[in-house]
Amino acid sequence: MTGKGHGKAPPRRSPEATSKAGVARRAGAAGKARAAAGIGKAVAPSNDPGRHAAAIFTRFAAANPEPKGELESVNVFTLLVAVVLSAQATDAGVNKATRALFKVADTPEKMAALGEARLSDYIKTIGLYRTKAKNVIALSEQLVAHHGGEVPHDRDALEALPGVGRKTANVVLNIAFGEPTMAVDTHVFRVAHRLELSSGKTPLAVEQDLLGLVPAPYAMHAHHWLILHGRYVCKARAPDCGRCVVSDLCSAAQKRTT
Repeated sequence: MTGKGHGKAPPRRSPEATSKAGVARRAGAAGKARAAAGIGKAVAPSNDPGRHAAAIFTRFAAANPEPKGELESVNVFTLLVAVVLSAQATDAGVNKATRALFKVADTPEKMAALGEARLSDYIKTIGLYRTKAKNVIALSEQLVAHHGGEVPHDRDALEALPGVGRKTANVVLNIAFGEPTMAVDTHVFRVAHRLELSSGKTPLAVEQDLLGLVPAPYAMHAHHWLILHGRYVCKARAPDCGRCVVSDLCSAAQKRTT
């Protein structure tokens, strides 16, 4: 089954989304969510994993009802390309490179015609750009040859494309096709462990744990909440526990009480 590969995709994220003003607004939203939930003194996480997960995602939803991915795209194909390029790179860095790229190559046909060398010129500021250029050209050619130029709405077909792994497929299936998938990156992996939502040793194990715990009403946005929480609040080296809407549900060793 195939989807509309060049159809509408979520609107571009403005650079303001990661500006100081944007971060301040998120902090304000977090405070409001904490107040609305009546968060006071610290409490121990529930011994019931399902209730614990429900409490966490209820808070995330109150703080940010409609979370969005921060990679910019103009259609499903450019979303796929952006996610492939984002491996071991920041979304902000990818967006800087793809704004010009997607103006000249927003379909598999145009991307394939661009060729590796010219594509490399557009994305040379992104880590591993030579390998990524090779993969993007190859996946574009395969989309044209085997999928009529459309991005397939099928996990196996997506993962068969060069440079596309399970995480990338999950992002595309979620954002482009509305499936409640769980894309586990380093942020999701870290936050899931700190919040005791998973003890899995691999991304796939964490993905399976989360899919089994996240309540259905929150499944569509769950991985976005976890990514954004890990990126801006529950950071690897300096978690900002004062801004955390679930701090009283967390007993992580890295938790800061001041």
